[in-house]
Amino acid sequence: MNALQVRKMTYAALCLAIAMVLPFITGQIPEIGSMLCPMHIPALLCGFICGWPWGVAVGFIAPLLRSVIFGMPVMFPTAVAMAFELAVYGGTAGILYRLLPRKKWTVYLVLILSMIAGRIVWGIARLVLAGLSGNSFTWALFLAGAVTNAIPGIIMHIVLIPVLVMLMDRAGLTLNKPHMDEETES
Repeated sequence: MNALQVRKMTYAALCLAIAMVLPFITGQIPEIGSMLCPMHIPALLCGFICGWPWGVAVGFIAPLLRSVIFGMPVMFPTAVAMAFELAVYGGTAGILYRLLPRKKWTVYLVLILSMIAGRIVWGIARLVLAGLSGNSFTWALFLAGAVTNAIPGIIMHIVLIPVLVMLMDRAGLTLNKPHMDEETES
């Protein structure tokens, strides 16, 4: 294992730890705590910082692990659907951020596309899980869960994540760069 892989693994573990703890902080604001979508932040950051494989792994594991350890989110259907959603967040952010030019607008574009893709996958997962359990998942439920109830989180993500990514890029902490070849870095 080379030094770059160890750094990515360390950052990914830190993102996973943040995903475990952050909901406790936002949960102190009962009116909008869950609407802030706190577990989305580390999954997206991991994709931006470490690349798509790590973003997918952290995004998929975080809600399932948190459900097993703390009982929240509820495993079925919430944590299962979130696992797919957050995996897409981390994966999409990682792939697009690596492929697109490094401009300020790129961070916003990648973030918005990742959030749209993740919410679509969340809706599909909820639809499948509802079908498996004999329930229905309507268009109104999708819009409420993916958009209406998530507006505070969407706003917070659009404000917070680009700033964090740009600061980490400027500090040289972003490991998801086109010129970084994992085979030759050490």
